[in-house]
Amino acid sequence: MDAPPGGAGSPSAAAPAATTPPSAAGALPRRVHAGYALGSLATGAFGTVPGLLLLPYLTDTLGVAAGAAALLVLLPKAWDVLVNPVAGRISDRTRSRWGARRPYLLGAGTALGVLFAAIFAAPFGAGPAAGAYVAVAFLATATAFAFFQVPYVAMPAELTGDYAERTRLMSWRIAVLALAILVSGAVAPLVRDAGGGGVPGHRWMGIFVAGLIVLGAVGAFLGTRAAGEGAVGESEPTLRAQLAVAGRNRPFRALLACFVVQSAGVATILAGVNYFADQILRDPEGGPTLLFVCFVGPALLVMPLWTRVGARVGKLAALVAASLIFAAGALGLVAAPVLPAVVVYLLVALVGVGYAGQQVFALAMLPDCIAYDTARTGRRQAGVFTGLWTAGETLGLALGPGIFGLVLQLGGYVSSDTGTAAAQPDTARLGILLGFTVLPALLVALATLLLRPYDLTPARLAAAGPAPAAPAAGDDSHRTHGKGVTTP
Repeated sequence: MDAPPGGAGSPSAAAPAATTPPSAAGALPRRVHAGYALGSLATGAFGTVPGLLLLPYLTDTLGVAAGAAALLVLLPKAWDVLVNPVAGRISDRTRSRWGARRPYLLGAGTALGVLFAAIFAAPFGAGPAAGAYVAVAFLATATAFAFFQVPYVAMPAELTGDYAERTRLMSWRIAVLALAILVSGAVAPLVRDAGGGGVPGHRWMGIFVAGLIVLGAVGAFLGTRAAGEGAVGESEPTLRAQLAVAGRNRPFRALLACFVVQSAGVATILAGVNYFADQILRDPEGGPTLLFVCFVGPALLVMPLWTRVGARVGKLAALVAASLIFAAGALGLVAAPVLPAVVVYLLVALVGVGYAGQQVFALAMLPDCIAYDTARTGRRQAGVFTGLWTAGETLGLALGPGIFGLVLQLGGYVSSDTGTAAAQPDTARLGILLGFTVLPALLVALATLLLRPYDLTPARLAAAGPAPAAPAAGDDSHRTHGKGVTTP
């Protein structure tokens, strides 16, 4: 999911433009801030809803076996990792009267909305043909998302060359992103249920989310027309070249590995929300929405508190602490079958508190890795690191539903084509419980061991050497291609 759930924040905004764009001399108009931020309606909705509802749609409405459903959810998102660099190179080379990026906001954004609704259209009813249709539609939707997201995230460094103005621009975006994740994740299940559940309910839900996506895409296209566009530079030409750059940065490798595994843990919980509410809490209607709000709501409220914690104990220690809080809350949910509902929801809120810190500090440490590389090499390559970061996050978020679907398959989960979950054996219910609690707790907690090579401190950053005052010949500081968060 984009951040908060699975989402990247503002690191891409740190990449300076190749030349000073027209807007660098003064502040961007407020309508540009608001217009650009509207694009997060699209990224937040697409980053959240498939991870939350697509797997149960396949198993409990279309009758697809859990193992096959896991692959159908995993493979299109894995494809998104591969198509991401392609979308970046194509948009880098685009020349139009609307600039290099804005045509994709309109074209790919509109296509994204239409294709999202198509995922849940169910023209073939239930069964294997229906599952194959969803896979093709989801693959096409993921491709459209890449061609929207990559140009969208590349825009801030090209809209303004002013550091503070980019920060303001990203602050608007993150605020809308958080709202989009909360609204899409909490309201989509309600729309599905209000539409009658089953295939009809999912069709209405698909149309609702598609409307959010198109609103965000068109709003971003129209809202950014008043801003000038600076020079657009090309990204590293191949994924292999990007990996070579990142491979020489040990702190970045450690942080990225940890974040990918933790993203998979977060996505595993997201994929299990409907199953946990139905089979463990016995509340298939209101349970998913309450669980999602309890998870995301605290995450939004405690982020300022986590910032103060990080200032006191350091980012690395705070990230480890947040991860352990996440794991402790998830492990506590193992007792959910015998706990009062209010205690269950409080434990989910604790997981959300840990999740907030995990996201805040991972995204705060990423710019440190980029600054370290700049000081060490004299080259500003923020776009390379941001592109790899978001590709890794996408992979982690894709693995989560796949992992949970595999757990369902191993537990003997019984699929249904009625729109209502079938009666499940005890082994399936145990799999759901462990997949929602122990498995993500282990992924998030054990991933912190991957941070052992991470050794960046303020003193080490200062000792690495000052960043160059001006780009040297061959400098690729303008490279901004990459995807952003995270959520949702």
